[in-house]
Amino acid sequence: MVQSCKLKELSFLVYGLGLSGRSVINFFKRNGIKKFKVWDDNKKNEYKKYRPKNLIYTFNQVDYIILSPGISLHKKKKLNKFKKKIITDIDLFYLYNNKFKSIVVTGTNGKSTTCKLIAHLLHKNNFNYSLGGNIGTPILNLKNIKNSFVIIEASSFQLSHSKFICPDYALFLNFSNDHLDWHGDKNKYLNSKLKIFDLQKEKNFAIINKNLKKEFIKNKFLSKLLFPKIKDYRKIKKKIKNDYLTSNINEENMSFVYTLSKLLKISEKSFSKAMKSFKGLPHRFEIFLKKGNITFINDSKATSFTAVASALCGLKNVYWILGGLPKKKDKFKLSKIKKNIIKCYLIGKNINFFKSQIKGVINFSITKNLKNSIIQISEDLKSQKHANKFILLSPGAASFDQFENFEKRGEEFKRLCKKYVRKFI
Repeated sequence: MVQSCKLKELSFLVYGLGLSGRSVINFFKRNGIKKFKVWDDNKKNEYKKYRPKNLIYTFNQVDYIILSPGISLHKKKKLNKFKKKIITDIDLFYLYNNKFKSIVVTGTNGKSTTCKLIAHLLHKNNFNYSLGGNIGTPILNLKNIKNSFVIIEASSFQLSHSKFICPDYALFLNFSNDHLDWHGDKNKYLNSKLKIFDLQKEKNFAIINKNLKKEFIKNKFLSKLLFPKIKDYRKIKKKIKNDYLTSNINEENMSFVYTLSKLLKISEKSFSKAMKSFKGLPHRFEIFLKKGNITFINDSKATSFTAVASALCGLKNVYWILGGLPKKKDKFKLSKIKKNIIKCYLIGKNINFFKSQIKGVINFSITKNLKNSIIQISEDLKSQKHANKFILLSPGAASFDQFENFEKRGEEFKRLCKKYVRKFI
């Protein structure tokens, strides 16, 4: 393990000035690491004095290039030649620290919720822990981690370039098509996720979706392999008494956390007690408003059809808002869930893509934006006599055609629902 004295002898290029890039620079300054340069495509930043005059020369000279997660080698061809030097902020965290136990979570959907569930479980059972990574807090900003658990949400972007990540507990929740424009193809995307197991030893644990068993065995990973058993979780599900967690959408996440709890020797009673008080994350199947027999759900984080299907499968009588910037090669398979949908409302600048996916399968209207959708739904409700109805924003697409991010989209949806709620009565 490389310690601070060794890091001071190495040279680095920090490539990209997002949250993680800035956290790396602050980490270097805190720890007296002076041999580093900084590059960002935007020349106007506060780190001008660290900017190299010749980028290619710097690529050749430095020991490591610390790449921000959002930067793709698939799109930055000049970096490909130097990919053996590329690491991430999470790698740096592992290189510098060794007196902690790590729980690393990856997967296409459910990473943030699962990380929060684990953090809540550890908190309620008096474990020392920290939470960081892709979930929002750069890993190098964490403090007081000695002899504690560090929960890390790891995206495929981060894992793709990682070379030193070695989790004590590695959780791979699920896998479906996503981020193909970044990775190039499905196999590269999957292989980036599988890197979570590369450096694990026989004493470490891998908890994986059973659909990934063949990939795990083919790669001859060394860690102890476990599959979350949803049937075991269902036996104690009623004891939790938390509507958010006991919905179908969270069964997979909860089965992984339950399996981990057994490894950490947390009793079923303590597990159930802790989960009762868990509150879900915003924009992830967030039930934010109820009016009579109408439930409003903000699932703006659902940016692929796989995520949408998870929301729709557990509901009935759904008025579904769909649309945005579609994911590459995403396909909507509605045969098993179309019966749950009363009507769909298409928004965004890619109407034709979504129209082609649902035409002839479910009833729909082209509403173009959230405001029109809410108003149209309020009119359509007047002709329906179903006992319980759900108004669901689960767009199955990125937000960037109309919004800065999925959070902005979700907040606007909630604002509009509350503004026009009287129309639904």
